[in-house]
Amino acid sequence: MATHNSKRNKSGFEFKLFEAEDQSLFDKLLDIFKELITHTSGDYDEAMDWMRELDREYKLTNEDYTLEDFEEDLKKKGYIQERIDPDGTPNLGITAKTERAIRKGALNQLFGKIRKKGAGNHKTKNTGQGDEHTGDLREFQFGDSIEQISITESLKNAQVNHGIGNFNLTEKDLVVEETHHKSQMSTVLMIDISHSMILYGEDRITPAKKVAMALAELITTQYPKDTLDILVFGNDAWPIKIKELPYLQVGPYHTNTVAGLELAMDLLRRKRNNNKQIFMITDGKPSCLRMPDGTYYKNSNGLDPFITEKCYTMAAQARKRHIPITTFMIAQDPYLMSFIDKFTLSNKGKAFFTGLKGLGEMIFHDYENNRKKRIK
Repeated sequence: MATHNSKRNKSGFEFKLFEAEDQSLFDKLLDIFKELITHTSGDYDEAMDWMRELDREYKLTNEDYTLEDFEEDLKKKGYIQERIDPDGTPNLGITAKTERAIRKGALNQLFGKIRKKGAGNHKTKNTGQGDEHTGDLREFQFGDSIEQISITESLKNAQVNHGIGNFNLTEKDLVVEETHHKSQMSTVLMIDISHSMILYGEDRITPAKKVAMALAELITTQYPKDTLDILVFGNDAWPIKIKELPYLQVGPYHTNTVAGLELAMDLLRRKRNNNKQIFMITDGKPSCLRMPDGTYYKNSNGLDPFITEKCYTMAAQARKRHIPITTFMIAQDPYLMSFIDKFTLSNKGKAFFTGLKGLGEMIFHDYENNRKKRIK
């Protein structure tokens, strides 16, 4: 598969392209196209403008296969289709097939570097009447289900204990095979879309989107019993659907962390299983609260105690409800780290301080680790 590193600055995208020999030219271009669609928040025209600029600089196509041919193949293969704007103007846009391909690509980029699971279910450390065999045997106990009895081992015990000529099977001969419970996890992923996510020429929202898309693909394909809710928070917080992730953009917002946590806990309150967790990706300090009268209290100057105390209170409430919060801080300002430290202490959760590189690895390692815990 062709892979590439990109970043956007004042002059545009900078690419380093590594091509696999067994890939067709269409597939190589498709990989770049999916990356650009993510960067441009689903804007097809802008993505193709970047494709043309990259083609001029890196000679991505040749005389036998041009970008016009690539665009025709995108149509034929169902990656783009014509749409009509409200004003009646026709244009091209990506399809659900492209959205799924972007999520799958994000999963391969981020999770593929770690380690792949097979069955797609997580085990807890508890044994009992579960549904995944461990290979360990023990004596039959009152209350064990018939399905747990190991027939082969029980018959072997009966032959040893009573002899072959006088076959007899008693309760003392029965053995059962231990099983693990396959736990279910309900996860809420909070994504900061405040203006600071694109400040100072650094694109922080695109890596956050990639993590969200990869996590969504991981859960829906490998852990179908799990649930994933995604919400974004700026001045307010609201849920978004998985299919909306490629189009996610920052806004002229402050950071209302409390609103995000309130919505996250409300979403988790409706889930029936006991295993619940919140992941929060943010790069900035909380700077906004919605007041009871509907107005907003905003303060971007430093850490406002009125706002931070509300955050600590929400973290403590989540702890009482057995909901751990894992914060992924994509900034390394010591001043803000002190807030995250206290926030994490209030929840007894976890915090990772990271740049943009490695965010995906850490969040997936943490998802895997948390999924193995069973909260009683």
